[in-house]
Amino acid sequence: MDVQGTVEAGFEPVRDAFVRNFERLGERGAAVAVYRDGRKVVDLWAGTRDLTGRDLAGQEPGDRGADGTDGVDAAPWAVDTAQIVRSATKGVAAAVPLLLYQRGQIDLDAPVGTYWPEFKSAGKERVLVRHLLSHRAGVPVLDRPLTPAEAIDGESGARALAAQRPEWEPGTDHGYHAHTYSWLIAELVRRVTGRGVGRWIAEEIARPLGLDFWVGLPAEEAHRVGRIGPVEEPTAVGGALRLRPKRSVSEAYRDAESLTRRAFGVIEPRPDENDPAYRAAELPASGGISTARALARCYAAMIGPVDGHRLFAPATLTLARTEESAGPDRVLVVATRFGLGFMLHGPAAPLLGPGSFGHPGRGGSLGFADPESGIAMGYVTNGMRKGVTADPRAQALVRAVRTATSSPDEAI
Repeated sequence: MDVQGTVEAGFEPVRDAFVRNFERLGERGAAVAVYRDGRKVVDLWAGTRDLTGRDLAGQEPGDRGADGTDGVDAAPWAVDTAQIVRSATKGVAAAVPLLLYQRGQIDLDAPVGTYWPEFKSAGKERVLVRHLLSHRAGVPVLDRPLTPAEAIDGESGARALAAQRPEWEPGTDHGYHAHTYSWLIAELVRRVTGRGVGRWIAEEIARPLGLDFWVGLPAEEAHRVGRIGPVEEPTAVGGALRLRPKRSVSEAYRDAESLTRRAFGVIEPRPDENDPAYRAAELPASGGISTARALARCYAAMIGPVDGHRLFAPATLTLARTEESAGPDRVLVVATRFGLGFMLHGPAAPLLGPGSFGHPGRGGSLGFADPESGIAMGYVTNGMRKGVTADPRAQALVRAVRTATSSPDEAI
C-alpha cells in the first residue's frame, strides 16, 4: 500500500493501523490526521479518490477514451482530497451555537421560540436551545418526509419542523435527531446572526483556522471532492452500532413506522450524496465536506491554541463535554451519551478516553478531541459501511493513537 504523508516519531502505530485498514478491512480511499497540543503529528492518505475507481474525467479504469486510447488509472487520493463526512459534520456545526453563547449572542437556556417565533407551536413552547444540541427536543422525525429538493432549499425543513408536534415531552428524554438537526441548527443560526450556518462556519471557523471544511461546497472546490459509496462489511465489525440492529434489541424494529426508521427517513427518496446540488446545500447534520486534516485541526482549536487561534474558552470547552443526555436513545435504541452537540466517549462512540468528545459520521468518518491528552483526530473515507458509530477502521486508528500516547503500562 502506497501511503503518502508524514508521521512523527512515536506515532508509527497510527500508520501501521492505517495500512492494515486497507489490507484487512476493505478500505478503498481514506485519510487520517492527528494533532497533539495544537501541532500536527500525523497526516496520512492513501488509495483512490473515488470509491468507484473513476479518474478525474469520470472514466472507469480500463475504459477507452474518446480518442480510442485506454482509460487512465483511477485518480489517487491527493493531499487536498476532501470527502463528505455525514454526521461528523454535527460536531463542527455544534461549535457555532456554543461560540454564539461564548460571545453573548445566544442563551442556551432560552426557549428556541425566543429566536425563532414560529417554532413555538404544537407543544414546542418549552424547547430550549440546549435541547436542540443534546437531542432532547423531541422532533427527530417529520410527519411527512421531505423530498430531496425540499431538504436542500433552505426553507422547507425549518417550516416543517416549526409545525411538527414532538414525539415526547421536550427535555424529558433524548433520541438522535439524525437529519432534523440540520434544519434546527441552520434556522437557529440564521435567526440569531442573519447568516446561513455554512457562511458562518466559513467566515468564523474555517477561514481563521485555514480549514478545508465546508457546509455548502463552493463550486470552485468541487474538483477536489471524491465520490463516496457503500462497501462490504469486514468479517468482524467490533462494536459498530448498526442502523438496523437485530430485532431482539428492540420490538420497535418490527414496526415499519418505528421512530428509528422515520428518523433516518425524513428525506425520501434517499438523496444522492454525490450530487453537486446536495453538496452545495447547507446541511449541518450530514452534508459537511472535509479533509481529515481539517477535522483534526478544528477539534485541536476547540481544546487549545493552533497557530495562535483558539475556538473555545475553558468554560465553553467544559460545556461542550458536560453530559446532557445519557441512557437508552429513543432513535438509535442503544445507550448513547451527548453533551451540547457532541457525542461523548462511551460504548456507542468509543473515543480516546472518558473526557473525549466529538462526532462520528454514519458509515465511517470521525472527528474528536481529548483535552486530557491534547489529542485531536480526524478520519475521512470514501467507503461507507452500514454502522452508525464505532466503525472498525476508525476504531483501529483510535486504538493506535491510544497506544502512541500511552505509557507502556497503559498501552492497549
